[in-house]
Amino acid sequence: MGRVSTPSDSTAQTIPGWRHIYSGKVRDLYASEDPGDTRILVVASDRVSAFDFVLSPGIPEKGALLTRLSRWWFDQLADAPNHLAEGEIPAVVADRAMLAQSLEMLPIECVVRGYITGSGWAEYTESGTVCGIPLPAGLQNGDRLPEPLFTPAYKAPMGEHDENITFEQTVELVGAERAAELRDVSLAIYTRAAAIAEEKGLILADTKFEFGTDADGILRLADEVLTSDSSRYWDAETWRAGTTPAERMASFDKQLVRDWLAANWDKQGEPPVLPDDVVGRTADRYRELIERLGA
Repeated sequence: MGRVSTPSDSTAQTIPGWRHIYSGKVRDLYASEDPGDTRILVVASDRVSAFDFVLSPGIPEKGALLTRLSRWWFDQLADAPNHLAEGEIPAVVADRAMLAQSLEMLPIECVVRGYITGSGWAEYTESGTVCGIPLPAGLQNGDRLPEPLFTPAYKAPMGEHDENITFEQTVELVGAERAAELRDVSLAIYTRAAAIAEEKGLILADTKFEFGTDADGILRLADEVLTSDSSRYWDAETWRAGTTPAERMASFDKQLVRDWLAANWDKQGEPPVLPDDVVGRTADRYRELIERLGA
């Protein structure tokens, strides 16, 4: 099992009135110091991760940009229950934080694929399937799928890799009724979001959602939603006109970072420091997506 780099507690920002409780690769969570307040403060950092490592340096304004995008998408999908809570966000993190309800998070990453690429493409080339779902022969990397696919992944414990699983395995983890709800809600949200993106000349190739349940057992969309870190967006015209996978699938995310690392690091030891031009161009891609969407 590969080694995973995660931030230490000492890297978390001090926020008056809030107590740091957890740091993921890119987000920090805080609980209120008021014992009667059960809300969580979710703070997005400028950290960037790839191949399960937190890299150096971060991407300038990334936390603010992705928070802005998540908030915009939560507004577009306002009829889908989500984790957002009312209240004033501390000024020191106002541009990159969300107040959220405390939820019981489900151990499933709800991945929806409208196009075949990434780990789905790798599996398809070996077996003709994605997460055990048979697909037509003759698909090319980046092709649109006959219909969007729900291809869940198991959220592994910290320090281990997430693992693609079948729907049947999802049932084993969360039960038949909840698994069906996760599938149906994920596909419905993806379909709506893809249509919104298409109006802006963008393709939402795939995305992943995370859900939790509140005290009443209601399923709520949580964490980030439809950001450049959780989704692949492509330019629709470029996808139609491109003749190679690289041309068709130029994405508005950290793919520049992944490509540079793949060319300059053998995945042994600590990853190298990212060059300034890769950091700058990645930040530009994050900003361009927000501008294209009008978020």
